Amino acid sequence: MQRRNSRWLIGTGLAVAGALTLSACGSGSGFGGDTADSGGELTSDSTQGLNILIGSSGDAETASVNAAVAAWSETSGTDAKVSVASDLNQQLAQGFAAQKPADVFYLSTDALAGYASNGSLLAYGDDLANKDDFYPSLVSSFTYEGDFYCAPKDFSTLGLIINDDLWAQAGLTDADIPTTWDELAAVSKTLTTDSQVGLALGGEYARLGAFMAQAGGSLMSEDNTEVTANSAENVAGLEYAQTLLNDGVMSYASEIGAGWGGEAFGKQLSAMTIEGNWITGAMKSDFPDVNYTVAELPAGPEGQGTLQFTNCWGIAADSPNQAGALELVEQLTSKDAQLTFSEEFGPMPSIKSAAEDWKSANPTLVAFLDGADYAKGVPNVQGAADVTSDLNAQLESLKTGDAQAILDSVQKNLEALLK
Repeated sequence: MQRRNSRWLIGTGLAVAGALTLSACGSGSGFGGDTADSGGELTSDSTQGLNILIGSSGDAETASVNAAVAAWSETSGTDAKVSVASDLNQQLAQGFAAQKPADVFYLSTDALAGYASNGSLLAYGDDLANKDDFYPSLVSSFTYEGDFYCAPKDFSTLGLIINDDLWAQAGLTDADIPTTWDELAAVSKTLTTDSQVGLALGGEYARLGAFMAQAGGSLMSEDNTEVTANSAENVAGLEYAQTLLNDGVMSYASEIGAGWGGEAFGKQLSAMTIEGNWITGAMKSDFPDVNYTVAELPAGPEGQGTLQFTNCWGIAADSPNQAGALELVEQLTSKDAQLTFSEEFGPMPSIKSAAEDWKSANPTLVAFLDGADYAKGVPNVQGAADVTSDLNAQLESLKTGDAQAILDSVQKNLEALLK
């Protein structure tokens, strides 16, 4: 969960669309009269080993998942092999198209609907022994047409990242950490100098959407059945961001010579940024001398709000050993496994029972996990990634744009998906 996630939703629309197109031609389970719902007997051919396909953030994640799978394999007696995809969306889609999908795989929220709608996925969520331990907002992200499809493997939220040294130089103290929009605007102004802007972030929905959430808005209802993109709340969120941009106290990272918010922050082109917990890896490796504090995002007119990003462990409906796959996923999402993953490569556990242990081990990052109580997921309807990519393109010119018009176009495009 490092920098790759900081680019969530940038340029992914075509890749995801291609994956979904291929998947629609794929799995035999979706078209041969079998059901992808696990309400019946799970297949359990233990002579068949399990193939696991992941998209890895680096060597640490690869080694950690390999070790966990190998330990389960030794205990269960079922062979299991992990493969690391160079392009997860493409390779997953190709496997389904060839009717030889991986048994278990990483699956993003925006890919769920495409594979679920044609029967490619096993809807096993309700069969999980630990199903009630997952954060409800994460369960919602992987629920399609009322069925809980797959176990969230981990997640991230957005927080406010503050440069400690620049903060102190500006005469600010812990008492000045902003908790409201007005306070955020004020400290952003105080921190803006000739050499740095107070706040920098990526000019995309995956960052600006936090302001929409704080105003009480979201692109779609929690169950993804109603489009709410052009609500007054969402307009208020974007107009607040627009005001910060026009006042010169907030900039897009691209405007100040950085590729993303973490780079702008690390190079001290900004005193604050809004990023997810993956920033910790980048700061450690690229900017180890920058001291920083992580705080919860300030509350807006309707209270606190942030965005969450997650993947799940998908299981193929065509797997000859669904029972083994389910047992493996239960192990990989157990408290011990998730805390180990967190220690070894940084993600936050997706289960409530691991929260206190995680906070004890990561006292400086507690704000990220506290955000789970009010985080909002991104739309998981088929085609939403393309709509969001279009929204991102429009947000590039938010400074001089019309927030209502931008969101009206998103409303129209998302409504078309539901039809």
